[in-house]
Amino acid sequence: MCQLLGMNSNKPTDLCFSFTGFKARGGVTDIHTDGWGIAFFEGRGARILHEPHPSSSSRLADQVCVQPVLSTNVIAHIRKATQGEVRLENTHPFTRELWGQQWVFAHNGNLENFAPDLKANFQPQGTTDSELAFCWLMQNLQEKFGAQQPDHARLFDCLRRLTMDLTRYGVVNFLLSNGECLFAHSSTRLSYLVRQAPFANAHLIDEDLSVDFGSSIDSATRTVVIATAPLTDNEPWVSMPAGSLWCFSDGEVVARSATVAGVNSADRENTGSAMRRFFSQLAPAMDSLAEPVPQLI
Repeated sequence: MCQLLGMNSNKPTDLCFSFTGFKARGGVTDIHTDGWGIAFFEGRGARILHEPHPSSSSRLADQVCVQPVLSTNVIAHIRKATQGEVRLENTHPFTRELWGQQWVFAHNGNLENFAPDLKANFQPQGTTDSELAFCWLMQNLQEKFGAQQPDHARLFDCLRRLTMDLTRYGVVNFLLSNGECLFAHSSTRLSYLVRQAPFANAHLIDEDLSVDFGSSIDSATRTVVIATAPLTDNEPWVSMPAGSLWCFSDGEVVARSATVAGVNSADRENTGSAMRRFFSQLAPAMDSLAEPVPQLI
């Protein structure tokens, strides 16, 4: 599948350090070589870079590591294709406009037999299940709330219900943002980290690189970093339970709710086979314990 990286902060900051480790997973330390992308929010808009090539060998991705782009919400993705060809239009993150804002979405997972009826406003450009799910989410939000954006509590509750519908089709780890906050759904696995004063030294897992945040960041900055798997080996990452939806704003958790853990087709088949074996072994034992039933004359 794919991997996700997100950032939410109370002050504009860059993601250079974390992205350096993340991009190595696109061909050096992991197998996610079918494209990469990153979206930086700037006000109500989003600056998006993506390529259908491995991030580990991309000159553009190298520039992201060394040229700081300051933002309060960032979403990045490295792809291992499951549905859809390796093409630019199938490369995450995806973006759509709703309520006068840019919305950005990236997905890790696989949705099987997901074929929603989409209206004209939200149509996929590519052929991935991920973009299809994003369009479906946007369409449902528009149908639910119309032209008026809801408050964060109502929006979060609606997203929770829609996410639970999506989990019926498979694994749906995702990051979603409108530039105001960052929503994260852990279907199978995600982790997050809060960086705040007093800052400490951090060391990447995928690169032999360390940084002392205390010497380079405003002490009032509070930043959340979210990743499919922890990016550093000396910071207190928090595992987000499978089947949980989160909302981050100003570098902290502002909402959390249980959903349903995702199950892929292989796991469902293995579970079904195990249950069939269990009952086939149980039946003879139950027969031997059964008492004869008296015959009525």
